[in-house]
Amino acid sequence: MRPSVILLALFFAAPVLAAQPDLLVADFEGPDYGDWKVTGDAFGPKPAHGTLPNQMQVSGFEGRGLVNSYYQGDRTTGTLTSPPFKIERPYLNFLLGGGMHPGKTCINLLVDGQPARTATGPNDKPGGTERLDWHSWDVGEMIGKSAVIEIVDQATGGWGHINIDHIVQSDRRSGVVETIRDLAIDRDYLSFCFAPGQGGRTQIRLQVDGKPVRQAVGQGRPQPSRLSWDVSQLKGQRAQLRIAELPAADGSCPLGESVTLADQPQGVLIVVDKLYQETYRPQFHFTPAKNWTNDPNGLVYYAGQYHLFFQHNPTGINWGNMTWGHAVSPDLVHWRQLDHAIHPDNLGTIFSGSAVVDHDNTAGFQTGNEKPIVCIYTSAGKPFTQSLAYSNDGGRTWTKYERNPVLKHVVASNRDPKVIWHEPTKKWIMALFLDQNDYALFGSPNLKEWTRLCDVPLPGSGECPDFFPIAVDGDPQQVKWLFWGANGNYRLGAFDGVTFQPETDSIKSLWGGNDYAAQTYSDIPEADGRRIQISWMAGGKYPDMPFNQQLSFPRELTLRTTPEGLRLHMLPVREIESLRGKQHAWTDLKLGPGENPLAALEGELWDVQAEIAVGKKPPAAVAFTVRGEPIRYDVRAATLHCLGRSAPLAPQDGRITLRVLVDRTSIEIFANDGRVTMGSCFLPDPADRTLALSVEGGEAVLPALCLYELKSAWR
Repeated sequence: MRPSVILLALFFAAPVLAAQPDLLVADFEGPDYGDWKVTGDAFGPKPAHGTLPNQMQVSGFEGRGLVNSYYQGDRTTGTLTSPPFKIERPYLNFLLGGGMHPGKTCINLLVDGQPARTATGPNDKPGGTERLDWHSWDVGEMIGKSAVIEIVDQATGGWGHINIDHIVQSDRRSGVVETIRDLAIDRDYLSFCFAPGQGGRTQIRLQVDGKPVRQAVGQGRPQPSRLSWDVSQLKGQRAQLRIAELPAADGSCPLGESVTLADQPQGVLIVVDKLYQETYRPQFHFTPAKNWTNDPNGLVYYAGQYHLFFQHNPTGINWGNMTWGHAVSPDLVHWRQLDHAIHPDNLGTIFSGSAVVDHDNTAGFQTGNEKPIVCIYTSAGKPFTQSLAYSNDGGRTWTKYERNPVLKHVVASNRDPKVIWHEPTKKWIMALFLDQNDYALFGSPNLKEWTRLCDVPLPGSGECPDFFPIAVDGDPQQVKWLFWGANGNYRLGAFDGVTFQPETDSIKSLWGGNDYAAQTYSDIPEADGRRIQISWMAGGKYPDMPFNQQLSFPRELTLRTTPEGLRLHMLPVREIESLRGKQHAWTDLKLGPGENPLAALEGELWDVQAEIAVGKKPPAAVAFTVRGEPIRYDVRAATLHCLGRSAPLAPQDGRITLRVLVDRTSIEIFANDGRVTMGSCFLPDPADRTLALSVEGGEAVLPALCLYELKSAWR
């Protein structure tokens, strides 16, 4: 019988060669790139001389010049390829910095036209540094072969650049060492341990057929972190294990020496392949089973089900091929994905829009007992126009209107129609984005023929409008109309069925880093009466996941009187309570420096409610830290901070309140009963499930603190 744990022998002594002088491959000190081939714009016309405009301070390079693909910012892409050279030393050393996007911001060693070695930068989130550090490839087995170095920048988001300098062949390794070993996967779990202090320069990656299938990065924790990959779906295959780490003082490589294959997981389990159980899969925020998603579309309630349509790429993990995906839920929490509803056609791909129930059959689409659900969307062709599709079976099958488009091109990339029924004038109203900060309202008696009613400017915003009436302080006799833009800026005013008359300037409502293109539900029953909204948490990262991007948790909107005037408030819908598990509660909690009443708690999913008193002798700050990410309230500045964003938050009656939803890859904060909303994505260390509550510069009193452990909505 084989033992249940097998230690992988990854590291072997390098061949002993007589010490020879290093061979310089490139130092990038010349006036241009010489005989290196340049494509694209990312690398500029010549090597950079240090820090580029709007870039953090770059350090750690040698001489004056270096490769820095931040030329004109992270949005540029390109490649930089060396002429062929002969491998004559056992190590290839270079200075490396920039973003950690495997395959997209990287340096590759090509032998026989195929990647034999690759390395990426160490940075994957805010707070990184632009310092270059030494990296080393063991290439002893390739001595005598011809090779080419390829430097790649194909990333356009945050940390979408790569920094390289001073590439040399050497008998000695420098800094981080990358080791590659073949591996036969014959157990369910591959386990490894990051030693204390191993940060982003220490990386481990598992590849099958040359493609990364698992990867992990050191988080610099003060204690060892043992993690396990579920590799059960890879059993029977051969793989490559690539480990890059800084050797210990005694020359050993702790990460590589810790790797085992086993029948049971050790430490924290990282799941990639099991649908809706994956390590970075949100557990109560909607994500499709696979591939890209962005704007929520067509939010409509019908016959006991909340319908959620969403921008989706059925065939790829990145944006493109826009199609309307479709899911339904009985409670806004538990979702079931259905077949795609609306596919691209000769008018273009299917961009954002809305949906309504045509109760009076104004469009004449009804053929049976079911009321028609009608989707109004942008046909993103040349030019952009607005079209209809309808369903007569509760949203299970869809027919496009044979005379599409129903609204021809108006101007620029006009798009994102949001349609509502206006009962006083018995007509449909469409809010449509036109261009820049300009929107317009259109009217129709039947959804098919539209007349332009008025223009609506919304300074500081663009795209994805919403338009709806909302009660003031819950009084249905006092109503304001709210016009909304994609970034959450809104204006309040009056609407008479023809003209929207703004009564406020543009008001900011969203303060987090990942909250965009929100839309509210149509046809919520009058007995319910809530205004329910979902947004796209744009810009999150989900490494090695089958999906890309998530939506916010549904939230209820209310309009309330404040000292600044009428302001929108947002809170999670009450249905979140169906996921609550164990409760941890305190009253009149006194918190002093160095204390952490949450030290015994750990987990991934939380619903937190806190009330913090700000009295005559307030502390400097109070912080709730979840999985290493602080939510910090600066008492003296009356400002809330989280994940690189901040929001003004003035005390009310001597205290502030916080409501926080924590999912595996997101933190949503609703402060002062929803007056301030901050929705942000994060990528926590899988091994860090800690919670902390701390105070700075004095003592704090929390009249109430309650934490609920949450269950997954997918299990």
